Amino acid sequence: MRARLRPLRARHAGLAAVEFALLLPVLLVLLIALVDVARALQANMILVNLSREAANLASRGKLQLSENAQTIIGQVAASAPPLDMNNKGMIYITRIMGSTSGSVTKSIVLEQYRWDDSVNNRGFRVSGYAPTSKIWSCSNWTSSGVAGTCTVPSGTNAPAVSMMSGQLLDGEVIYVVEVFYKFNMLFQTFSFGAFATPSLATDFYSMTVF
Repeated sequence: MRARLRPLRARHAGLAAVEFALLLPVLLVLLIALVDVARALQANMILVNLSREAANLASRGKLQLSENAQTIIGQVAASAPPLDMNNKGMIYITRIMGSTSGSVTKSIVLEQYRWDDSVNNRGFRVSGYAPTSKIWSCSNWTSSGVAGTCTVPSGTNAPAVSMMSGQLLDGEVIYVVEVFYKFNMLFQTFSFGAFATPSLATDFYSMTVF
């Protein structure tokens, strides 16, 4: 009787090994996908904290924004590890004010700065990474003087933007900080017949208004 059970057990062990071999690739794919999601959540949390801290510093700074924008950006970017902000990140600081002309009130852009530290050789001059700001896209970045400074039209040509939080009052000033990060995924999307895996956005984004 025992002799008969031995081949049966061997067959069961062999079937289990085959089943495990078939399931192993699927398990590995799921494991890598979970690691990617965990990395993405961590990166997103860091970006949110960076934008909040930079907006707080910009609004409470004693110096003019033109004098300390790069310092603020550099300080918050230095607290970003494990994210590699210097090679894969970008930070914008935009100062916006409510302006009334006649009976019309607009939110106009006064200043905009991006990370381009010429003193410490960090930011845009290293990475070349400069995704378009979602608040207002500057088309004339200063090539001389303070790097990373946008030449914003003034007066009647001042750019007006629409704020998601509502219209600003006349003279009311806010600081908008945007943080971008080029996230490298370990797990790329693939399809098998009608089945397709979802993909994560490669440009992560966080915005804080203060």
